[in-house]
Amino acid sequence: MDKKNQKILIVTGLSGAGMSSALKNLEDLGYEVFDNFPLPLVNPLLLDSSNNDCPIAIGIDTRTRGFNPKDVLNSAKQLDATLLFLTADESVLQERFTTTRRRHPMAKDRPIIDGIRKEQDLLHQLKREVDLIIDTSNQSIHDLRRTLEGYFKLENQEQLTISLVSFGFRWGLPREADIVMDVRFLQNPHWIKELRPLSGKDDAVGAYIQKDKNFLPFISRFKEMIDPLLPGYVHEGKSYLTIAIGCSGGRHRSVFIIEQLKIWLAEKGFVAHIFHRDMQR
Repeated sequence: MDKKNQKILIVTGLSGAGMSSALKNLEDLGYEVFDNFPLPLVNPLLLDSSNNDCPIAIGIDTRTRGFNPKDVLNSAKQLDATLLFLTADESVLQERFTTTRRRHPMAKDRPIIDGIRKEQDLLHQLKREVDLIIDTSNQSIHDLRRTLEGYFKLENQEQLTISLVSFGFRWGLPREADIVMDVRFLQNPHWIKELRPLSGKDDAVGAYIQKDKNFLPFISRFKEMIDPLLPGYVHEGKSYLTIAIGCSGGRHRSVFIIEQLKIWLAEKGFVAHIFHRDMQR
């Protein structure tokens, strides 16, 4: 994400992708939030000098009166605002609307999927030109909050917040990952009857993985690779980094490696949040 004015944040995206949740989280982070806000009123709002120190997050989407993707882009450029776009897979959006029994704003008298695709077409160019895209397809409300906190927290912006994600390749890659490492080359505890029901957080599993002759060279070189990157990210203004470690099922090897990385990062003074995405599958 380009380092732009994060005191003015325009939030847009696909219906059902989590805009309302994102705005609520931003409010909790200290932003003054305006949802479904008409673009012509944005400039008068910002000219109000009564509370200039408070950052503002403005939600604008296809529900907004007179919505036009080009106008959203032009306003963001004029204001030097950060433009955030929330998206999700087509099937996920359809399931969310079906589950909540809500009508899609662009399919009031049509099937939900028609509205989703119509909105995707309308916002295609806007999505290509935003500053940051967050895909919520595999994110819970808590995951979204952690992501937003990493990018838009108002305190200690100079500190890099690191998210460590373990996952199983059979369940797909984590879309939010900046760095992905495959550890399927390590011996697999899944094939040991006594270890199979355990996870990478258990000592017995960790001991088994560490016996692999490839473990120590790998973990040492991986740390050596990451070490010089971290201050570089901070220098470039990046406040949030996601490192994902994957194995076959996301229960043993990737979990153990993530736990080891957290200890190492803490020793170096970095805040690291752990998310074992597939450990309970």
